[in-house]
Amino acid sequence: MSDVLLSILALLVALSLLIAVHEWGHFLVARWNGVKVLRFSIGFGKPLWTRRFGPDQTEFVIAAIPLGGYVKMLDEREGEVAEADLGRAFNRQSLRKRSAIVVAGPLFNFLFALLAYWLMFVMGVPGLKPILGEVTQDTIAYQAGLREGQEILAVNGEPTPTWQSAIESILPRLILNEDLVLSVYDGGLVRERSLVAGGVDASMRPEEVYQRLGLRPFQPRIAPVLERVLPGSPAERAGLQAGDRIINAAGESIAEWAELVAMINRYPEQGLALQLERNGEVMSLVVRPERVDGAPSSGRIGAMVRIDEAQFAALRTELRYGPVTAISASWQRTWEMSALTLKMIAQMITGRASLENVSGPIGIAQYAKSSAGAGLSQFLAFLGLISISLGILNLLPIPVLDGGHLMNYAIEAVRGKPLSDAAEAIAQRVGLMMILALMMLAIFNDLVRITG
Repeated sequence: MSDVLLSILALLVALSLLIAVHEWGHFLVARWNGVKVLRFSIGFGKPLWTRRFGPDQTEFVIAAIPLGGYVKMLDEREGEVAEADLGRAFNRQSLRKRSAIVVAGPLFNFLFALLAYWLMFVMGVPGLKPILGEVTQDTIAYQAGLREGQEILAVNGEPTPTWQSAIESILPRLILNEDLVLSVYDGGLVRERSLVAGGVDASMRPEEVYQRLGLRPFQPRIAPVLERVLPGSPAERAGLQAGDRIINAAGESIAEWAELVAMINRYPEQGLALQLERNGEVMSLVVRPERVDGAPSSGRIGAMVRIDEAQFAALRTELRYGPVTAISASWQRTWEMSALTLKMIAQMITGRASLENVSGPIGIAQYAKSSAGAGLSQFLAFLGLISISLGILNLLPIPVLDGGHLMNYAIEAVRGKPLSDAAEAIAQRVGLMMILALMMLAIFNDLVRITG
């Protein structure tokens, strides 16, 4: 199955699940408050699947466009209501009940995030130990005194058992201009290193932030010894064999595999002179790397390196909690991700954060596919983050969103009566235009990322 199809499938699974969770919140609380639900729809547009269930024969629908959903309740503003059902119409409910029904959707998104993170922590999150690789000069990490081989034990007192947990603790705080204190294990001693937030802000692209920060995971030095040569590859045509140790390329000494890869990338579709050692003898030959599709500055020769699994096994670890401890961990993760999302939205509104951070369906599909491919725990982390984002987005005071309805109810509570139908209609049109503009921005950003 192609990457595009996998991305689409992962997107459909993720969105359908999170939309169902959101709408189920509206549905359940409406039912608990005695409101009659006419339709529960995942998606918009033409129905692909329809069934009726329950005493009210509620229509459950899966529609063609899976970019949202809705719960249609009995309402006098949308059609005639039989006298016997007037008490079950949404518009006849008290302000408290209407507010509870509206807020239930985003609330269920936050509850789902808690559950997703809890499952993730209980199942365990595999990863690498947070040991630093080469730290280049003129970066924030180097200026803080961080060096290759040090292991990050904690960030601001919070343990970081994996590389991912360390980066997830560092990057958001740094982008939001918060100084950090890292506890690192260095030469048998635990030392503290301060990361100063200057030079990084939310207006920068993610790759710029990584480059400025200067942190990368430690990678074992891999000897340039070939394990296997692929049939029909440039390596086979040049005469390379399994067991060959490359000692020189284009006149430059080669001590590790990464140096050979960098040299191969410099010579796509060009003759690359190699010196190698085979069975104690030094030999010379020329290989012509083929160009990698979609990467004009990359080459490959079709040879696999010999890996010492023990080296990599020593770097692997796992973040796992017991069922009880995972409750507090999932609560903390949900709180942190919610606070970060709110801060990023606030900075984008005030112009301090780049609007390039907004992702649309294409970007979400790519993230869904990559997280699903990384394992269930990573997919759960992705679902938790997107669920939080949906919950917060729907709480924004924009007409047509749940937050817009709650804003209207707040106005009604102050005025003692609801807004006029004309005022609500204008607000709905404005809100729809704002949502469409946001979607166009998100899709534009997606296309820019794809095209580079």
